Amino acid sequence: MTETKIYVGLNDGYTLKQEHDTEKYISILKDVCRSYRIPFSFSLAQGGYMHENGEYTQELTLVISLMDTDKATVDEVAKDLCAFFNQESVLITEGKVESYFIRESLGTGE
Repeated sequence: MTETKIYVGLNDGYTLKQEHDTEKYISILKDVCRSYRIPFSFSLAQGGYMHENGEYTQELTLVISLMDTDKATVDEVAKDLCAFFNQESVLITEGKVESYFIRESLGTGE
C-alpha cells in the first residue's frame, strides 16, 4: 500500500504570515478532500520553509495523509490546496507501508 503525504504551510506565500484562523484552513482541506471523495487524515505540525527569494519562514503546516490514492488525484488535491492557501509550493512525499484493518464489535447482546 502507498501512503502519500501532502505538506501545506499556512503562511501566505506573499505576506509570509498566517492570514486566517487555522480552523478555516482545516475546513477548506476537508471540503477539498470531500469533493474528490477521498479518505484522508491530517495533523498539524510546526515547520520551516525557505522561499525562492531566500527568505525563511516558520509556520504551522497541515500534513494530509492519503492511502492508495492515485497520483493524478494526489496532484490535483495538492494543486488545489496550493492555490487555495496561496502557497509558493506544497511538498508531496510517498512511501510503501504495510497496513491492515481490524474490525470488532460488542455485538447486539442477544
